[in-house]
Amino acid sequence: MTDVGDDAPTFTASLVTDEIEPFDLSAHLGDEPVVLAFFPAAFSNTCTDEMEALRDGFDRDDCTLFGVSTDLPHALVAYRSQYDLPFALVADPAHRAIEAYDVVESFDRYGVDTVAQRAVFVIDGDGVVTYRWLAEHAGQEPDYDALEAAVEEANA
Repeated sequence: MTDVGDDAPTFTASLVTDEIEPFDLSAHLGDEPVVLAFFPAAFSNTCTDEMEALRDGFDRDDCTLFGVSTDLPHALVAYRSQYDLPFALVADPAHRAIEAYDVVESFDRYGVDTVAQRAVFVIDGDGVVTYRWLAEHAGQEPDYDALEAAVEEANA
């Protein structure tokens, strides 16, 4: 399990902004802290509440934030657009990211058997995990104040 103090595992997936392009986490490490906010499913209630909280109440000026889910890239394009998310999403349908961070959650609905456990990791400029939060259940959101404090500390 990826823990505080570990070198951040890197992975490849698809980056979703206004377009879809290849994503390699290692290319984003080194300048400012990176926040990986894993969420189970686009368009679900708690996931949308979380992404809107990260959009509206989380200071992203001193970090690079990525929302990460196992949804397909085109679904995340629609989700990002519908909820006017100003940060990039990462589509991980091959489960590389959720396996690298050990946030795999079994899910047996709608023909889907695996999703991301709701989790947040902060990675400092040296590529070290400095903060980890794992939800105890899918309906739990992170402590956004603790997350902001973790980003501040990673910038110190």
